[in-house]
Amino acid sequence: MGKQKLSPKAAKDKKERDLRYANTRDREIKRAESQRKHREAKKNGKNTDGKDFDHYTMSFVSRHRNRGGMNPNGGGTKNEKRR
Repeated sequence: MGKQKLSPKAAKDKKERDLRYANTRDREIKRAESQRKHREAKKNGKNTDGKDFDHYTMSFVSRHRNRGGMNPNGGGTKNEKRR
């Protein structure tokens, strides 16, 4: 999937919205937890390259699988909701 084709104003507005969302308290907590889990896994000899910490399953999953949400009770993609 390629980059969105946005006008300069729309791209600027999107960048500001995305930054505001990324810096909400909830995202800060999840980002900090993910970093802690990655450091702990590395210390225990586990390889987490190419994996993200999924806060719903509380485990490391591939980055591809973690996009769009894995929670069956909400979020996710249309394809996930059809299953």
